[in-house]
This record gives sequence, structure tokens and C-alpha cells, in this order.
Amino acid sequence: MIVRNDDHNTFEHVARTLARFIPGITLARGHEIANVIHSSGQAIVFTGMQEPAEHYWEQLKGAGLTMAPLEQG
Repeated sequence: MIVRNDDHNTFEHVARTLARFIPGITLARGHEIANVIHSSGQAIVFTGMQEPAEHYWEQLKGAGLTMAPLEQG
């Protein structure tokens, strides 16, 4: 699952949103991922089973993050 860079989300919002919805991501790790998204345009934030990926994708998109389409696995 990939989050893309955009012009409307702050680092703090991205970090907090990832920490809130993706199991195992701490706020500190969320900031690291936000930095990767900013510097390279996108970052993989979750890999795993399709059903939880779809759930997390919906939560992140609903929180305003710019999401790449889910790959069907």
C-alpha cells in the first residue's frame, strides 16, 4: 500500500495518521515515513493480506492522505 506526496498534508498529519491506523507504526516511524514520502514522492506503508490492506487504505484515504491505487494480489 503506497502513500503519495501531495501539497496539502503536513508531515505531522501524515505521521499521526499512519501511527493511528497502521499497526506497528509509531509516531516516530510515521515521521520517518513522512520524510520518505516528501523526498521521494511516495512510500510503501503496508504490505500484507488484501483484506486488511483495503481496510487501512480506506482509513488513510478517509483521513485525507493521497493514496496510490491498491494492487490486486
